[in-house]
Amino acid sequence: MDRILIESLEFETVIGVYDWERTIQQRLTLDLELGTDIRPAAAGDDLAKTLDYAAISQRIARFADEHDFALVETFAERLAQLLMEEFAVPWLRLTLRKPGAVPAAAAVGVRIERGTRPEGT
Repeated sequence: MDRILIESLEFETVIGVYDWERTIQQRLTLDLELGTDIRPAAAGDDLAKTLDYAAISQRIARFADEHDFALVETFAERLAQLLMEEFAVPWLRLTLRKPGAVPAAAAVGVRIERGTRPEGT
Protein backbone atom coordinates (compact mmCIF):
# COMPACT_ATOMS: atom_id res chain seq x y z
CA MET A 1 0.00 0.00 0.00
CA ASP A 2 1.25 3.44 -0.92
CA ARG A 3 0.48 6.49 1.17
CA ILE A 4 -0.57 10.01 0.33
CA LEU A 5 0.75 12.49 2.92
CA ILE A 6 -0.69 15.74 4.18
CA GLU A 7 1.54 17.18 6.90
CA SER A 8 1.11 20.11 9.27
CA LEU A 9 -2.22 21.22 7.85
CA GLU A 10 -3.45 24.07 10.05
CA PHE A 11 -7.00 25.28 10.50
CA GLU A 12 -9.16 27.07 13.05
CA THR A 13 -12.20 25.58 14.77
CA VAL A 14 -14.19 25.70 17.98
CA ILE A 15 -12.70 22.97 20.17
CA GLY A 16 -12.52 22.52 23.93
CA VAL A 17 -14.33 21.55 27.10
CA TYR A 18 -14.17 24.83 28.98
CA ASP A 19 -16.87 27.50 28.61
CA TRP A 20 -14.37 30.11 27.39
CA GLU A 21 -13.16 27.69 24.68
CA ARG A 22 -16.69 27.41 23.31
CA THR A 23 -16.65 31.12 22.42
CA ILE A 24 -13.42 31.23 20.37
CA GLN A 25 -11.73 29.48 17.51
CA GLN A 26 -8.45 27.69 18.19
CA ARG A 27 -5.78 26.41 15.85
CA LEU A 28 -5.38 22.69 15.27
CA THR A 29 -2.63 20.97 13.29
CA LEU A 30 -3.20 17.75 11.38
CA ASP A 31 -0.91 15.13 9.87
CA LEU A 32 -2.55 12.56 7.65
CA GLU A 33 -1.44 9.38 5.89
CA LEU A 34 -3.94 7.90 3.45
CA GLY A 35 -3.46 4.38 2.14
CA THR A 36 -3.97 3.89 -1.58
CA ASP A 37 -2.37 2.39 -4.67
CA ILE A 38 -0.75 5.20 -6.66
CA ARG A 39 0.31 2.99 -9.61
CA PRO A 40 -2.79 3.63 -11.77
CA ALA A 41 -2.38 7.40 -11.37
CA ALA A 42 1.37 7.25 -12.01
CA ALA A 43 0.96 5.06 -15.10
CA GLY A 44 -1.23 7.61 -16.82
CA ASP A 45 -0.17 10.75 -14.93
CA ASP A 46 -3.88 11.03 -14.04
CA LEU A 47 -5.09 12.90 -10.96
CA ALA A 48 -8.51 11.26 -11.23
CA LYS A 49 -6.93 7.89 -10.38
CA THR A 50 -5.44 8.92 -7.05
CA LEU A 51 -6.40 10.73 -3.86
CA ASP A 52 -6.48 14.47 -4.54
CA TYR A 53 -4.72 15.98 -1.53
CA ALA A 54 -5.91 19.48 -2.42
CA ALA A 55 -9.54 18.35 -2.40
CA ILE A 56 -8.99 16.41 0.83
CA SER A 57 -7.36 19.42 2.49
CA GLN A 58 -10.28 21.63 1.45
CA ARG A 59 -12.75 19.06 2.81
CA ILE A 60 -10.93 18.99 6.15
CA ALA A 61 -11.10 22.80 6.40
CA ARG A 62 -14.80 22.73 5.58
CA PHE A 63 -15.37 20.00 8.19
CA ALA A 64 -13.62 22.20 10.79
CA ASP A 65 -15.84 25.16 9.84
CA GLU A 66 -19.03 23.10 10.05
CA HIS A 67 -18.43 21.40 13.43
CA ASP A 68 -17.50 22.22 16.98
CA PHE A 69 -16.49 19.47 19.37
CA ALA A 70 -15.39 19.43 22.98
CA LEU A 71 -12.70 16.76 22.48
CA VAL A 72 -9.92 16.39 19.93
CA GLU A 73 -10.69 12.67 20.16
CA THR A 74 -14.19 13.28 18.79
CA PHE A 75 -12.92 15.57 16.05
CA ALA A 76 -10.33 12.99 14.95
CA GLU A 77 -12.77 10.06 14.98
CA ARG A 78 -15.52 11.85 13.04
CA LEU A 79 -13.06 13.27 10.53
CA ALA A 80 -11.52 9.83 9.94
CA GLN A 81 -14.97 8.36 9.29
CA LEU A 82 -15.82 11.15 6.85
CA LEU A 83 -12.56 10.86 4.90
CA MET A 84 -12.84 7.09 4.59
CA GLU A 85 -16.41 7.33 3.34
CA GLU A 86 -16.16 10.33 1.01
CA PHE A 87 -12.79 9.47 -0.53
CA ALA A 88 -12.99 5.64 -0.42
CA VAL A 89 -9.84 5.38 1.69
CA PRO A 90 -9.22 1.83 2.98
CA TRP A 91 -6.74 2.90 5.70
CA LEU A 92 -5.57 6.11 7.32
CA ARG A 93 -3.41 7.39 10.14
CA LEU A 94 -4.45 10.78 11.51
CA THR A 95 -2.55 12.86 14.04
CA LEU A 96 -4.40 15.86 15.46
CA ARG A 97 -2.58 18.38 17.65
CA LYS A 98 -3.89 21.26 19.74
CA PRO A 99 -0.97 23.67 20.26
CA GLY A 100 -0.89 25.67 23.48
CA ALA A 101 -3.49 23.57 25.32
CA VAL A 102 -0.98 22.69 28.03
CA PRO A 103 1.43 25.56 28.77
CA ALA A 104 4.49 23.32 29.31
CA ALA A 105 3.91 21.36 26.06
CA ALA A 106 4.26 22.46 22.44
CA ALA A 107 1.02 20.60 21.70
CA VAL A 108 -1.27 17.84 22.91
CA GLY A 109 -3.37 15.59 20.73
CA VAL A 110 -4.23 12.14 19.46
CA ARG A 111 -3.04 9.74 16.78
CA ILE A 112 -5.48 7.20 15.40
CA GLU A 113 -5.39 4.53 12.71
CA ARG A 114 -8.56 3.33 11.06
CA GLY A 115 -9.30 0.80 8.35
CA THR A 116 -7.35 -2.16 7.09
CA ARG A 117 -3.91 -2.15 5.60
CA PRO A 118 -2.42 -5.15 3.86
CA GLU A 119 -0.03 -7.41 5.76
CA GLY A 120 3.58 -6.27 5.77
CA THR A 121 2.91 -2.56 5.18
